[in-house]
Amino acid sequence: MKKITSQSDYQQVYNESVEQPEKFWAEVAEDFVWRKKWDKVLEWDFHKPEVKWFVGGKLNITENCIDRHLKDKANQTAIIWEPNDPTKTSLHITYQQLHDEVCKVANMLKNNGVNQGDRVCIYLPMIPEAAYAILACARIGAVHSVVFAGFSSGSLVDRINDAGCKVVLTSDGSLRGEKKIDLKPIVDEALQNCPGVVKTIVFKYTNSKISMQAARDVWWHDEIKNTKPVCEPEVMDAEDMLFILYTSGSTGKPKGMVHTCGGYMVYSTYTFQTVFQYQQGQVYWCTADIGWITGHSYIVYGPLAAGATTVMFEGIPSWPDMGRFWQVIEKHKVNIFYTAPTAIRSLEKAPLSFVHQADLHSLKVLGSVGEPINEEAWHWYHEHIGRSQCPIVDTWWQTETGGIMISPIAHVTKVKAAFATFPLPGVQPAVMDEKGAELFLNGVEGRLTIKFPWPSMARTIYGDHQRFKETYFSTFPGKYFTGDGCKRDEEGFYRITGRVDDIIIVSGHNMGTAEIESAIDEHTAVCETAVVGYPHNIKGQGVYAYVICYEAPQDEEKLRTEIREMVSKVIGPIAKPDKIQFVSGLPKTRSGKIMRRILRKIAEGEMNNLGDTSTLTDPAIVDEIKNGAL
Repeated sequence: MKKITSQSDYQQVYNESVEQPEKFWAEVAEDFVWRKKWDKVLEWDFHKPEVKWFVGGKLNITENCIDRHLKDKANQTAIIWEPNDPTKTSLHITYQQLHDEVCKVANMLKNNGVNQGDRVCIYLPMIPEAAYAILACARIGAVHSVVFAGFSSGSLVDRINDAGCKVVLTSDGSLRGEKKIDLKPIVDEALQNCPGVVKTIVFKYTNSKISMQAARDVWWHDEIKNTKPVCEPEVMDAEDMLFILYTSGSTGKPKGMVHTCGGYMVYSTYTFQTVFQYQQGQVYWCTADIGWITGHSYIVYGPLAAGATTVMFEGIPSWPDMGRFWQVIEKHKVNIFYTAPTAIRSLEKAPLSFVHQADLHSLKVLGSVGEPINEEAWHWYHEHIGRSQCPIVDTWWQTETGGIMISPIAHVTKVKAAFATFPLPGVQPAVMDEKGAELFLNGVEGRLTIKFPWPSMARTIYGDHQRFKETYFSTFPGKYFTGDGCKRDEEGFYRITGRVDDIIIVSGHNMGTAEIESAIDEHTAVCETAVVGYPHNIKGQGVYAYVICYEAPQDEEKLRTEIREMVSKVIGPIAKPDKIQFVSGLPKTRSGKIMRRILRKIAEGEMNNLGDTSTLTDPAIVDEIKNGAL
């Protein structure tokens, strides 16, 4: 596999990957351990849609994540676990220890009736056992379905029943900042409506008082007590299911995205190594939760398959104080730091003294994931965390894509604030206009699609292939529609402008909410913004901005005028917000995503039909926003 160390390397490798994609991916796949080599690299038809990579190939992903490293990395740290409480001891888990623990959990699952192909729901906090559980499922050929341990019992019911899970792995509770959250009662409530679950294995973590149902519930420590640290990996087909991960639709039930063993392994590892330019011996930290695709691909599978040292963090960035991230970077001498714009913006609000108290000189690469990063946050991150020396890889990808698709390559690509820059090798984007025609020139804006398969793409929505086809392949037949809008500037740099359902059409002009938010955030008084559209008698849609300031504005009308002038200057008068509501917070899920449907409903005046708010970090903020609505 050719390393990319310069822009000319990138261009050469990218051209090869597009001209001969099967040859390119076959060469990348040669770096892995296969029990049987593939018969054919690729079979695909986006009209069905049907995609198969490394057809006939046999492997086990955990053999590639763990076993193959034991020859020369048995004593190297695989996972650094940093607990919620900074006074508690961090764990350094070697590859040998990881092997032994994963095998023991795999044997525990087998002893509790889990067989190849069975679905296992994992509802655990950010503790090492969550990583062991994921890898143990993969080792025995069971399909894991991780549910973020901040979801409500109703969300758990939907996901357990849709996937047909027979076993649930959970703990008595979890720790999050100062809070202790009881998880087992949430599982108990859910399982009243999950008849397919026959066993719940409970990890004792917080020592909360919980009830255990005879026959169904067993303690993890009892079940693992006498298991052996040896479990032969199940030989899987490249196209066998590896995991199901649910992503919320704007309407309807969540979609269970199916990812398979071979292609996902190859792509998540390749993109990890390429985007971050990971060097052996470096310490890498992705702050995501394992319950999201970022945690799957870039805490567990990608880094471990690359033989890296990956940090797994239980805590939150604001506890015990706003310097926690920077303290962890100093403590573990982190070289690569990958986090979300939401976290960056919240930390930007804090005094810079929190940053200056920590030694961040170990940092070589910064990353951004989860949503488009606004320019102001990008510059703050670059200047204060990266000391203006670390490239920021602003990565665009999705649960559905399985891995990073468009991103700078660290120390290779010229970076540009708030731009995801260029597609990675093997990724063939196409910008489409509303009539379905591809826009070939630079300096265009439209819908982002992908016109050729890549190895880690989701194969279907579990149990509903028709929905998969309608959602992703019907808008632009023959192409995968990402649901995102984008700009491609004169240099060919891509900028994601937000979800198409977050595109506001004002007087016939398409405007991405992310672009307007970025413009508003340039005002020195503004910390964070969320923009939505609402019905407007004259323009069709008006622009409604919810704005958080560093300090409560003394003169709201004066600040509104200044913000409108700022947007007019950055984007144009057409983008000026019609309504600006100053708020103290935004409705965010525990993963940091802004729940925009709630903001849209409030902007539209539909105060009594806001849907489920149980997954919000602070549901009370919704009432505050409702009461102050304009």
